[in-house]
Amino acid sequence: MDEPEENNSFRDRVSTIAEDGKRLWVYPKRPKGRLFNYRVLVSYALLLIFFTLPFIKVNGEPLLLFNFLERKFIVFGVMFFPQDFYLFVLSMIAFIVFVVLFTVIFGRIFCGWICPQTIFMEFVFRQIEYLIEGNNSMQRKLDERAMDFDKFWRKSLKHLIFYLISLVTVYFFLAYVIGMDRVKELIAAGPAGNIAGFIGMLIFAAAHYLVFAKLREQVCVIICPYGRLQGVLLDRNSIIVSYDYKRGEPRGKYNPLEDREKVGKGDCIECNSCVLVCPTGIDIRNGTQLECINCTACIDACNQVMDRVHKPRGLIRYASERTIAEGTKLSFNVRILFYSVVLSALLILIGYLFSIRTDIESTILRLPGSMYQEYDSLHYSNIYTIQLINKTRKDLPVDLTIDEAVGSIKMMGDPLVVKKEDVGKATFLLVMEKAKVKTSLTEIEFKVMSEGRVMDEIEATFVGPNELDTKK
Repeated sequence: MDEPEENNSFRDRVSTIAEDGKRLWVYPKRPKGRLFNYRVLVSYALLLIFFTLPFIKVNGEPLLLFNFLERKFIVFGVMFFPQDFYLFVLSMIAFIVFVVLFTVIFGRIFCGWICPQTIFMEFVFRQIEYLIEGNNSMQRKLDERAMDFDKFWRKSLKHLIFYLISLVTVYFFLAYVIGMDRVKELIAAGPAGNIAGFIGMLIFAAAHYLVFAKLREQVCVIICPYGRLQGVLLDRNSIIVSYDYKRGEPRGKYNPLEDREKVGKGDCIECNSCVLVCPTGIDIRNGTQLECINCTACIDACNQVMDRVHKPRGLIRYASERTIAEGTKLSFNVRILFYSVVLSALLILIGYLFSIRTDIESTILRLPGSMYQEYDSLHYSNIYTIQLINKTRKDLPVDLTIDEAVGSIKMMGDPLVVKKEDVGKATFLLVMEKAKVKTSLTEIEFKVMSEGRVMDEIEATFVGPNELDTKK
């Protein structure tokens, strides 16, 4: 293998998989630095939000609830029903477009700063591992040596804590599905109260545990679809964690007695600090790679080395390939403009649909198989059914009205009251004077009223005798 092929061999395999297919375990050095401190603040703020939101209620209901089992959804206090699914779909499409646009401009920064996988791995499980097993070199030595009492208790304690954290986390995930009150009831009832549910929770907790105890960075590299997509989303203008090869090459060991410029050396001193702190085991100096999650650990590590050797910071920094190669700034290209226009249009559409969303959604249909009836000698009648979905948190009395000049409505049964977050049904007659029924199908507009407000307007048809069309 000649030199160029050897230098590019890293692109032929995943950094954490050996040539024989075996897993190469990553032992990243504990990062520190300004950017890492920012990540700590962001991560623990997001963890606080995650573990706090299930306890927050608005008018007695959770702030967020995604109950797919009962088809009940609450987003920031607003109730959604299956009939509002189109809003959810449009919101997800807008979110995907936003992620695509964000990736086109800023690369995979979401993975390193906001992704739950990274936050739990780096700021929960990895921190416990450092606390129990020591730094990266101590962890490596512990794994390589034979089993003894010290290794046994450290490994046992670590994995026990890992599983307990996973179990607690899964219960909080469940709180977003069925509500924290229901979760508390399940915990109070104990395993005997719901043995199937308890076993299910243990299984989900085991899956969560395996992700962070065994799979780790493999989720980002192999499993996560977003990680696989970034290769087609990035271009030369995307701002990513980049190595300034023009400044850093050619590399050479540091010698305080020599002038690196005179001997033809770049600023990179081959200390490998950027490699040691990488949670996915790559060398950022090789360029943009699939495994890079833009966590910025290598930036902090390199900046500290540059400070020690009295060189400017930024040998590894946020920059685009075009910036490194040509010294230019980010340009607002056609692709960014296109995604921005699509995202803006979706947000405007979603905002409009939310603005016209009503507290009651109603449907009026003629009773299947029914035709017009002779109500009396002067009137025809049609029989209808009305279905109403109450999207509010209070019972709503409902009246159905129509223009008096058109006809009159005769409700069957008790006055219609739709309970909160429930579906109500009723049957009624629409009575029209025969003289006003000019065709076999007459367009009618109903108004759904509640507490003096028009909640919805619905169009339907009134069926009359067929011979009316002929006479007309």
